[in-house]
Amino acid sequence: MFNCKTKEDVLAVVKEQNVSFVQFWFTDVLGRMKSFSVTPSEMEEGMAEGMGFDGSSIEGFARIHESDMIAKPDPTTFQLIPWRPADQPVARMFCDIQNPDGTPYAGDPRYVLKRMVKKLAEKGYTCFLGPELEFFYFADDTSTQILDRGGYFDGLPIDRATDLRRDTIFALQKMGIQVEYSHHEVAPSQHEIDLRYQEALSMADNVMTYRTAVKEIARQHGVYATFMPKPLAGENGSGMHVHQSFFKDGNNAFFDAKDKYNLSKMGKHYIAGILTHAREIVAVTNQWVNSYKRLVPGYEAPVYVSWARRNRSAMVRVPMYKPGKANATRMEFRAPDPACNPYLAFAVQIAAGLKGIEKKYALPEPIEEDIFEMNEKARADAGITSLPGNLFEAIQVVSQSELVREALGDHIFEKFIENKKREWDEFRIHVSQFEIDKYLAVL
Repeated sequence: MFNCKTKEDVLAVVKEQNVSFVQFWFTDVLGRMKSFSVTPSEMEEGMAEGMGFDGSSIEGFARIHESDMIAKPDPTTFQLIPWRPADQPVARMFCDIQNPDGTPYAGDPRYVLKRMVKKLAEKGYTCFLGPELEFFYFADDTSTQILDRGGYFDGLPIDRATDLRRDTIFALQKMGIQVEYSHHEVAPSQHEIDLRYQEALSMADNVMTYRTAVKEIARQHGVYATFMPKPLAGENGSGMHVHQSFFKDGNNAFFDAKDKYNLSKMGKHYIAGILTHAREIVAVTNQWVNSYKRLVPGYEAPVYVSWARRNRSAMVRVPMYKPGKANATRMEFRAPDPACNPYLAFAVQIAAGLKGIEKKYALPEPIEEDIFEMNEKARADAGITSLPGNLFEAIQVVSQSELVREALGDHIFEKFIENKKREWDEFRIHVSQFEIDKYLAVL
């Protein structure tokens, strides 16, 4: 693990460690990892001026007549990649994407989150996030052949992936990413590795590293790891619950010892902002057709817009306060899935919460009943609305959202919606096996 702060630090480590290549990492609008490798001889120029590339070939970036982009590496993100051969070390750095004149590129997802973090910093606050990413291991990438039939917290001999998770955790730790714990999840062959909370931008970088590490370690073991939200019909899907809190001067701004829920006014307004704008931001936090196969009643995924402390059927949960643990006070947004773009997903969540703080949204009383057991009238009487039921509905809602447009910026907002409309069109003209099985013999 290295703690580089400047380009000089990076160049010194590259020389000392005899690094063979440095991978420059960034994401497209959908959160897919993009990278290219730079040789040590080019690193000094690459660090000083960035490296040019064709942005017209990256989803959501530039049109062909304005395609010149610069990838400028962030020296603080330099780490060796532990799954590459030790005798020929390879490193990685995350990049900020710039226009040829050196200004930030509006289509860069990392820049979206950096703007949000800066907005918070100007108010004196730091946002800490702790996401819980779930995923599946399958025999390969062409089927959903499971490795085990384990369930929640099952261990050996039922859990067949303890070595996979262990090796992944070791890799993450070598890259300076703190892991809290790991375990088998509810569905067969489903797993979770939880990261210790971190500042928002660093956490988004960590999520991208985490997803890459999980997949690469799985590949080295001869299996396939996927963050697809709902790969198995009839089983729980994979979520990414995001724990969130604001700190100021070392103190948790969401905590109030005198409140019955131990929540400050700011914390309540933040949660109210998430609740109020949940239907708008879910297209970003749950961006795929498949995402909405997970967001259905009966599989532990939140469907209804509500909050609670104990009730895990609620969309937002506030874990119970433990005496002496004021800094652990936080809210948990349970709707997102791990196949989102973390830079955009974190940005719209913070934007929704901030709007609640700025406008002083009132927080309703928590719903501690099992919402899945309520009928439609009971939910209506309690003022509980539902998240969009499919990607098309989510697109319709987000298209009208000024909050999401402002958070993402016009460029990414329009490119994102354009891509999602195209995905929905591809899905709606597809004839599925379900339709063949149900209709062919009777119609």
